[in-house]
Amino acid sequence: MTMQNLELNTTSTVVIKQIPTAAEIQAWVVLYLADLLEVDSDEIEVTIPFDRYGLDSSAAVGLTGDLEDWLGCELDPTLLYDYPTVEALVKHLVSELKTAK
Repeated sequence: MTMQNLELNTTSTVVIKQIPTAAEIQAWVVLYLADLLEVDSDEIEVTIPFDRYGLDSSAAVGLTGDLEDWLGCELDPTLLYDYPTVEALVKHLVSELKTAK
Protein backbone atom coordinates (compact mmCIF):
# COMPACT_ATOMS: atom_id res chain seq x y z
CA MET A 1 0.00 0.00 0.00
CA THR A 2 1.37 3.46 -0.84
CA MET A 3 0.34 6.82 0.50
CA GLN A 4 1.04 10.26 -0.97
CA ASN A 5 2.26 13.15 1.15
CA LEU A 6 -0.01 16.12 0.32
CA GLU A 7 2.36 18.99 1.15
CA LEU A 8 2.60 21.69 -1.52
CA ASN A 9 5.30 21.16 -4.14
CA THR A 10 6.41 17.89 -2.51
CA THR A 11 5.50 14.34 -3.31
CA SER A 12 6.87 11.40 -1.36
CA THR A 13 5.84 7.80 -1.25
CA VAL A 14 5.66 5.84 1.97
CA VAL A 15 5.50 2.07 1.79
CA ILE A 16 3.79 0.46 4.74
CA LYS A 17 4.67 -3.21 5.11
CA GLN A 18 2.32 -5.31 7.17
CA ILE A 19 3.73 -7.82 9.60
CA PRO A 20 3.14 -11.34 8.29
CA THR A 21 0.83 -13.56 10.28
CA ALA A 22 1.99 -16.75 11.97
CA ALA A 23 0.29 -18.74 9.20
CA GLU A 24 2.13 -16.76 6.50
CA ILE A 25 5.50 -17.20 8.19
CA GLN A 26 4.87 -20.91 8.72
CA ALA A 27 3.82 -21.35 5.08
CA TRP A 28 6.98 -19.53 3.92
CA VAL A 29 9.27 -21.71 6.06
CA VAL A 30 7.50 -24.94 5.06
CA LEU A 31 7.69 -24.08 1.35
CA TYR A 32 11.34 -23.07 1.72
CA LEU A 33 12.21 -26.38 3.41
CA ALA A 34 10.20 -28.40 0.90
CA ASP A 35 12.00 -26.70 -1.98
CA LEU A 36 15.39 -27.12 -0.32
CA LEU A 37 14.79 -30.80 0.43
CA GLU A 38 13.02 -31.43 -2.88
CA VAL A 39 9.94 -32.89 -1.20
CA ASP A 40 6.26 -32.01 -1.18
CA SER A 41 5.33 -29.36 1.40
CA ASP A 42 2.90 -31.88 2.95
CA GLU A 43 5.94 -33.90 4.04
CA ILE A 44 7.23 -31.10 6.28
CA GLU A 45 6.04 -31.56 9.86
CA VAL A 46 6.24 -28.33 11.89
CA THR A 47 7.03 -30.13 15.17
CA ILE A 48 10.03 -32.10 13.86
CA PRO A 49 13.43 -30.50 14.59
CA PHE A 50 15.26 -28.97 11.63
CA ASP A 51 18.26 -31.25 12.16
CA ARG A 52 16.04 -34.31 11.54
CA TYR A 53 15.53 -32.98 8.02
CA GLY A 54 19.29 -33.14 7.52
CA LEU A 55 19.91 -29.40 7.44
CA ASP A 56 23.57 -28.58 7.87
CA SER A 57 24.82 -25.29 9.27
CA SER A 58 25.16 -23.63 5.86
CA ALA A 59 21.56 -24.56 4.95
CA ALA A 60 20.36 -23.23 8.32
CA VAL A 61 22.21 -19.94 7.83
CA GLY A 62 20.89 -19.72 4.25
CA LEU A 63 17.31 -20.24 5.42
CA THR A 64 17.77 -17.60 8.11
CA GLY A 65 19.25 -15.13 5.62
CA ASP A 66 16.44 -15.63 3.12
CA LEU A 67 13.86 -15.35 5.90
CA GLU A 68 15.56 -12.15 7.04
CA ASP A 69 15.23 -10.75 3.49
CA TRP A 70 11.57 -11.78 3.25
CA LEU A 71 10.67 -10.30 6.65
CA GLY A 72 12.76 -7.19 6.12
CA CYS A 73 14.44 -7.37 9.52
CA GLU A 74 17.72 -8.58 10.93
CA LEU A 75 17.79 -12.10 12.35
CA ASP A 76 20.45 -13.96 14.30
CA PRO A 77 22.11 -16.56 12.03
CA THR A 78 21.85 -19.13 14.86
CA LEU A 79 18.07 -18.71 15.14
CA LEU A 80 17.32 -22.27 14.00
CA TYR A 81 19.48 -23.66 16.80
CA ASP A 82 17.65 -21.59 19.41
CA TYR A 83 14.22 -22.44 17.96
CA PRO A 84 14.74 -25.92 16.46
CA THR A 85 11.31 -26.55 14.89
CA VAL A 86 9.17 -24.63 12.43
CA GLU A 87 6.55 -24.27 15.15
CA ALA A 88 8.99 -22.82 17.71
CA LEU A 89 10.60 -20.55 15.13
CA VAL A 90 7.25 -19.14 14.01
CA LYS A 91 6.11 -18.48 17.59
CA HIS A 92 9.35 -16.67 18.32
CA LEU A 93 9.24 -14.59 15.14
CA VAL A 94 5.63 -13.55 15.66
CA SER A 95 6.45 -12.45 19.20
CA GLU A 96 9.55 -10.53 18.07
CA LEU A 97 7.82 -8.86 15.14
CA LYS A 98 4.95 -7.68 17.34
CA THR A 99 7.33 -6.09 19.87
CA ALA A 100 9.42 -4.45 17.12
CA LYS A 101 6.33 -2.77 15.70
